[in-house]
Amino acid sequence: MDITIAIDAMGGDHGPSVTVPAALEALAQDNQISIILVGLRDAIEAELRAHGARVGSRLRIHHASEVVEMAEPPQNALKNKKDSSMRVAINLVKNGEAHACVSAGNTGALMAIARFVLKTLPGIDRPAIATALPSQTGQTYMLDLGANADCTPAHLLQFAIMGAMLVSCIEHKERPSVGLLNIGSEDIKGNEVVKQAAELLRASHLNFHGNVEGDDIYKGTVDLVVCDGFVGNVALKTSEGLAHMMSAFLLREFRRNLFTKLAALVAMPVLKAFKRRLDPRRYNGASFLGLRGIVVKSHGGADSYAFLHAILTAAEEVRSGVLRRISEQIEIEHLQPQAEAYAHQ
Repeated sequence: MDITIAIDAMGGDHGPSVTVPAALEALAQDNQISIILVGLRDAIEAELRAHGARVGSRLRIHHASEVVEMAEPPQNALKNKKDSSMRVAINLVKNGEAHACVSAGNTGALMAIARFVLKTLPGIDRPAIATALPSQTGQTYMLDLGANADCTPAHLLQFAIMGAMLVSCIEHKERPSVGLLNIGSEDIKGNEVVKQAAELLRASHLNFHGNVEGDDIYKGTVDLVVCDGFVGNVALKTSEGLAHMMSAFLLREFRRNLFTKLAALVAMPVLKAFKRRLDPRRYNGASFLGLRGIVVKSHGGADSYAFLHAILTAAEEVRSGVLRRISEQIEIEHLQPQAEAYAHQ
């Protein structure tokens, strides 16, 4: 299967210096991938020359004259930058020139533009952000991670359907287990939204495990953890902060004196293996689920190795038919979208 991916080459903290080498590595690793680098032609061509590469049958440049800044208000990017590299890349997905878009740019702007241009799938009210996190059993997927701060029980059911189909496709699991993030595993725990969402999930055709708590994310209790975007984003950022603190503490202790430095040398193989297993770059690439097209968001500060993983994630979603699986499951659940006003400006 030939897969074409449109890359917002100007997005992120580093722009072409990261996106271009990552694109070249993706082409080297997967001969089914073709890439369209979207952005300022001169900047992209300069980076290609620096790597001794040139355009060809699997790599081309699509010029876009504007760039969405990382701190730019989403509405400004949506209304005033119609020729931004971000928007042009998403337009390529809409018109069928590309199967997926990958960007490390402004998250709010990317979601606003993607939702405006691509629209949501029938039966889905709101897109949600999903990603994989390391766990004791391998990895656990989680959504929503920040797109929707306030959700209804129906929204959480929709997120569960989308996330379960993502896990089914990417991890090749027929019936991935789904957990609803709560303050306790008991049915009586949680607010009314979570309680009602649990009832909807029990009545669905999904493999609903029940309520899970925060520690279950990293235990690997379930394949997918579902929550609203407020809770999900807080949990994600807390986890990132804890990981950085533990790394800093560990480094400080090993540097304490000569004996601890010697101990660090002895433990180096274990430390390196530990670092590889928890390397956040391996989990880079959050999926915007629920759109009529595949959009993957890379971390803004990603290096080329991390951005490569976002590209490969997008390719796998295309290859495994995530959009088709979500649409099929929506029909099975007989979902009807809620009436929501969404002003396209």
